[in-house]
Amino acid sequence: MRTMDGRWRWGRLVLLGLFIVFLGWPLSLLMVFRVAPVPATPLMVLRLLEGEGLAKDWVPLEAIAPALRRAVIASEDGRFCQHGGFDTKELEKAWSDYQRGDRLRGASTLSMQTAKNLMLWDGRNWLRKGLEAYDTVLLEALWPKRRILEVYLNIVEWGPGIYGAEAAARHHFGVSAAALSPRQAALLAVVLPNPREWSAGRPGAYVSRRAATIQARMGAVDLGKDGACG
Repeated sequence: MRTMDGRWRWGRLVLLGLFIVFLGWPLSLLMVFRVAPVPATPLMVLRLLEGEGLAKDWVPLEAIAPALRRAVIASEDGRFCQHGGFDTKELEKAWSDYQRGDRLRGASTLSMQTAKNLMLWDGRNWLRKGLEAYDTVLLEALWPKRRILEVYLNIVEWGPGIYGAEAAARHHFGVSAAALSPRQAALLAVVLPNPREWSAGRPGAYVSRRAATIQARMGAVDLGKDGACG
């Protein structure tokens, strides 16, 4: 009996330790990357293991054209500066559309995408979604909006082996991220949902039309005094 009790006690301690590590690891990463550049993400590592190249140049937010910041917010998360990580209005709209017979779609914010890209694997299972929600809460609590946008724009995938605004601008348009025009910025923002199939540098009809729509919306995005919601 004592042996069984001892094993059960050790089992509980191991489970508790794993639980603490599982939930504490994101907290540690977020504290570090609140100030330090992100060297790589799980997706980058996976692509490298698959034999794909890696083009990535970390730049501060000031070195990314305001046009691209506006375009990404207008395209991906129009209420980025107002919500606390989850856009409840967009979630309600997605659920309402689903009840009317539309396909259930995500309402992923830039905060959620940053948390996912920074710390999680690609996938759609409920475990990953739960961890994404937990990581998003931590992200919004620990980072200012400016840092969230800066990290997102430096780690997001913009084509096979292309990560971040600087590498994307040079690959697709031959310019720095600081020199992007409003049209180029809109094209880059539009391909974010499917960067491996859509090209900002060689846009098809849909991407071109969608970019025109996003470009028209960019003027309504207020970046604030600090260039990112502040």
